[in-house]
This record gives sequence, structure tokens and C-alpha cells, in this order.
Amino acid sequence: MAFFSPFSRRSSGRFAFRASHIASAVAMLTLGSAHAQSQNEITVTDTAPSQVSGFGDAPLSKAPFSAVSIDRQTLQDIGAQRVSDALRLDASVADSYNSPAYWDVLSVRGYTLDNRYNYRREGLPISAETMIGMDNKERIELFKGTSGIQAGTSAPGGLVNYVVKRPPSAQNSTVRDVSASFGPGHSSSMALDLGGRFGQDQALGYRFNAAYENLDPYIRNTEGHRHLLALAMDWRLTPDSRLEWEFERSERQQMGVNAYSLLGNTLPSPVDGQNNLTRQPWSVPGLFAGQTGSIRFKQNLQGGWLWTTQYGAQRLRTDDRLSYAYGCSAQELWDRFCSDGGFDLYDYRSDKERRSSDALQTDLSGALELAGLRHHLGLSLMRSRLLDRPSAMQAYNWAGTGNIDGTFNSPEAQPTPGELNTERSEYSTEIALRDRIELTSQTALWLGLRHTRLSRASERTDGSRAVQDERSFNTPWLALTHQITPAYLVYGSYGEGIETDVAPNRSRYTNAGQALPALRSQQLEVGVKGQWARTRWQASWFDITRPVAGDEGACDEANTCTRKIDGQARHRGLELSAGLTQAQWQWDIATAWTDAKRQQANIDPSVNGQRALNVPRMSLRAMAQYRYSAIPGLRSSLRLNHEGTRWVTEDGAIELPAWTTLDLATHYDTRIQGMRTQWTLAIDNLADRRYWRESPKQYGHYYLYPGAPRTLRLALKTSF
Repeated sequence: MAFFSPFSRRSSGRFAFRASHIASAVAMLTLGSAHAQSQNEITVTDTAPSQVSGFGDAPLSKAPFSAVSIDRQTLQDIGAQRVSDALRLDASVADSYNSPAYWDVLSVRGYTLDNRYNYRREGLPISAETMIGMDNKERIELFKGTSGIQAGTSAPGGLVNYVVKRPPSAQNSTVRDVSASFGPGHSSSMALDLGGRFGQDQALGYRFNAAYENLDPYIRNTEGHRHLLALAMDWRLTPDSRLEWEFERSERQQMGVNAYSLLGNTLPSPVDGQNNLTRQPWSVPGLFAGQTGSIRFKQNLQGGWLWTTQYGAQRLRTDDRLSYAYGCSAQELWDRFCSDGGFDLYDYRSDKERRSSDALQTDLSGALELAGLRHHLGLSLMRSRLLDRPSAMQAYNWAGTGNIDGTFNSPEAQPTPGELNTERSEYSTEIALRDRIELTSQTALWLGLRHTRLSRASERTDGSRAVQDERSFNTPWLALTHQITPAYLVYGSYGEGIETDVAPNRSRYTNAGQALPALRSQQLEVGVKGQWARTRWQASWFDITRPVAGDEGACDEANTCTRKIDGQARHRGLELSAGLTQAQWQWDIATAWTDAKRQQANIDPSVNGQRALNVPRMSLRAMAQYRYSAIPGLRSSLRLNHEGTRWVTEDGAIELPAWTTLDLATHYDTRIQGMRTQWTLAIDNLADRRYWRESPKQYGHYYLYPGAPRTLRLALKTSF
């Protein structure tokens, strides 16, 4: 929901495991064992996240930054239906107002990613203020930390990039996959994946994906459906030139889910995660529809240089709707529920929101000798546009009261629009230069600089409160790597990033709608990486500072407060990860410690030294997998997810307890009548533990999201 700021972001009963279900699943998993074949390793890959990092010729093991690339097989294994499913494999990632039936909102290194600026598709900027399907995605890339060299404007947590499935590269190779799944809850899905090459010398390639899912998740009264159609093609014009293009269309319609909240000054006990708290007879589903595509031309030049020009476009339509629980007028509590569980209920509807983004980028990269040193150079120019065009009015109407016990006094819908919306436009021109200099055979210097010229405008949908914001800025990045041995690398880096903000366009502000100074974040990072035999490991320490905007004044009447920069947030942390493959065993572990605090605040000095809300102090992800030598193709894995305590309120008086879950999965890769068949049986939250998953504060309100109960998922993939 986005109704506050002109530039703001916008099954029945507890699951019971029946013996017949388990027996059937085991029977399916063991079927055809005589024809089994071994399965690919499931890892977070070491291929370079080239599109998101900007240094595509360097594998992660040799790069001076922290990044992960999660491959297609891993996405399939965990049944990822959204990016939050995939990125939870990384210990530095946490939920940040991440509703089960809304677009993903995540934090990395304690900073919430901006859905307008921190997401890429095929390396080009897109808006993630929508539900993005995963059925046609080859991998998910995450670049962690400040990203001023990769993006003109972005929050300092990191960048996420979606890489789509491409046509097979080898001649005479084909893709013929059909997938089906059931669960979690009673959801069911079907998907088709086709690929191949044709034409003279098989110069043309295609990849077609189609998927449909009937949504009936573990949260009751949250039914809906989604579908996706996608086509990717390439044309090998000559041995040195290629044209690539892809397009996808997706739609998701589903009933919304409201979070819980504090009950007065009390943190309630964790609740049943299957309950849709605010569903009413008059509730209507939200709609997220999108069309996204890109076209890319690549030309190999003399001397190993590569010229790439690409254009990407995205068109989104959203009907943002929710039966919305907010505050408690009976006790004049506006940031939480009543002490007895009561809350005010609102009918929120912002229909026909339109978001458009376009980006055109040209890039030249290659290597040359200068002053006796080898330089790996890259120069890029990008022009982008981002438009936000909501309908003229939105509804945010009081619709009665309710209680967490399920009682309501809300006889009918209140959908009449009565609140103005805000239109936004943004144009940017970005020039980036990067250079990797080989100082010696073991030491390299990495340099980057991006210049951004930004022009933004906003106005209310009645034409009032027009705001213009034009500015230019530079964001540098530099790093030094040293290869101690062929297997061990140490690095240090410094980078900057920029965020832009304006005061909310509301009458209470003396500077309503005015641009604030640029929020320039800075990051220092030091790390070491190693690979030895079947072991890989990495350790990195980071220190990120970012300015924070605050309100000075009463803010209760017109012209009573001023939005201004007030101190900064400083996040320091340590990230460790390691993996080991030995005989039939594979082990992976990653952990992150984050110290996220406010400092240098003047409006309210008491917040200095306080922990950031909804940021776990420590996170741990671990996986153990075993391959059965007696039954080739059969493997089982156990995943552990742990997140430490986090503050719910600013003074730390209420703290969310730590939580731990276990996920068990068995995968069987076999051949039945010559067709490769992959079976999956997965049980998430094996111990069926109740817990509060996260505790964000959004729109001035404290929220609590319950964790998912124990759920079962069955999946089948057949390759013809």
C-alpha cells in the first residue's frame, strides 16, 4: 500500500500428516529405482553474477565483493515461487514487511531493499512493486552491499537480478520438461518448459515457458490463481554477432493477508499461521499483472572486445486491495492493536495503478595494455525512465472493527474512493567506467565510477503540489585483491551509493514535497575467500553508514513539522560461509552477525545507540545432504533456518524472540521408460513450531507476521 508519501514505496485446520499420504509419497519416490541416474550437485554456484556486478569476466571466487548466484536446480529443489523463497538461503537476507500475498520486501545486511531501485532483470532496472513469477528464471543473483557503481540510485543493502531461461546453446539439444506440484496447503500447479534450435545451421533458438497455479495456500481464505507465459529467443547472425530477445506476461490474483500487531504494550504469544486475520465477506482480491521484455545485440570486435546494446521495458498493472487492520481508536492507540485484541478495520483499494519502466543501455568491454599493465575496461551508458500513474482516487475508508479472536462489526464494504493519489515521473542518464588492473600476477586493482543525472517530478492527481527535483552525483568504487595462493584470496573495498528522498506531500510539513539532500551511503568491506579440494569458504566484514531522515516538530497540525536529515544508521557485520562435499555427504553453512544502530541523531538524541527495528542480531542457514549409494539418484536433505532476537519497539522494551525451523526434503532422480523423472517430497517447519517470523514497523504501525506452520509439498518433473 502506498498512500502516505509522493515518493513512497508502494486449507482448513492444522495440517495433519496422514499415513496414507506418507506411504504414497514414499512409493512414488522409490518407483523405478532400477533405472535411476545420479543428480547434479545442489549448490549456490560460483559462476560470476556478471549482469548485476558489472565485472562479468571474474568468477565469485576471484572477485572483491560478496555475492551469491542461486541456480535453477536449487530453485526447483526448494520450490521457489518468489524471490524471497530463494534469497532466504543466504544468512544476510531477512524479511522486511514481507506479506505472504503481496510483493516481496526484503532486507540485506539490515537495510530494506527499495522495490523501485534495487531490482534488475537481465541486468536492466525494473520495478519489483509487483509479484514476479519464477517459472522462467534460470537463476537469481544477489550482490550485497552498496551498489553505486552498478546503479545510479539504490538502497545500500544490495542488488537483486533475475536471469531468464535461455535457448539451449548446443546444436541438436532440446528441453522438454513438464512439472506438477501440490502444496503447501492445497495449492496445485502445472508448468511447461520447451527449448531447442532450428533453421539453417540451427542459428535460431527458442525457450518457451508456461505455468498455471491454483492458489489455496496454508493460510485459509487466501485463495486465488496465477499464470505465466514467457518466450526467449536468440539468432546467431554471424559467428561474432547475436541477437537475443525475450518477453514474459504474468498475472496473479489473490486475497490479501494482514499482519498481527502488539496488543497494547504486550507481545502476544505466536498464533496459528493459517488464519487470515481480516478476511470479510466483502473482501476483494488484489491483482498483480505485468508484461516485461528486453532485446539485446552482442557483437564481438577485434582484439577480444565486446559491444552490447540492450533495451528493456516493463508495464505493470496493480489493483492494490486489502481489508486492512490498523490501530485502535477505542484506546487511542494508532500504532498497534487494542490490549484486548481489538482493531479498527479499513477498506483499502487503489485500483488500476500503472507503473512503466524503460531502459536503454550500451556497453563496451575488453582488455588492453597501458603503461605496461593489463587493463580490463568497461564503459557503459544508460538512459532510463520510471513512471507511476495510479488512478485519480483511492479508497482508505473506515469499515468497522474487529478482533484477533475472529469477531467483527463490519457489515458492508466501504469502497468509495475518497483520497487523492500521487503521480511520479523519473528520468535518469548514467555513465559508468570500470577498470580491473593487473598490478602483478597475484594482485589486482579494481576501479569504478558512475555519474548519474536524475530528473524527478511528482504531483497530486488533482494537479496540486507539483514537485521538481533535478540533481547530478558521482558514486565511486575501488577494491584491491591479492591472491595469496592459487586457492586463497584476500580483498578490501570501498564504495558509495545514493538514495534520493523528498518530504511527504502533506500539509503538516513546512517543506512538503521538497527534495532532501542526497542520502549518500558508504561501505567498507574486507574479506577472504578460499577453495581447497572439496571445501570452499568465505569470510567478510562490512561497515555501512547511511543518512536517516526524521521529522522535527509536533507533526499533528498543518505546518508543525519539518522533514530533515537527522544522523545516520550504521550497520556493521561479519558474514561467514563454508561448504564441504565428502563421499555421499554435502554440507553448507552460512551465518551473519549484524550490529545495526542509530547514531548522531539530534532531533531525539535518545535514539543514538539503539538497535534498528526488525533486524535480527544473528542469522544462520545450514544444510546437510546425503546421497544414497544403494539407490542411485536418491538424496535427502535437512535445512536449518535460525534468526536471532530483534527489537519490536524503538526503546527495546519489546523484543521478538529468536526462532529456528527445520525443513526436510527427499529428491529422487530416475528414468521411467526412458524419460528422466525427478520426484520431490518436502516438509517445511518439520517440528510445526509457532513463532513470529518478523516484526516490521510500516506506515507508523507495528506489525507481527507469524511463521508458516508445518507444510507438505509434492513435486514431479518429467523430461521427454
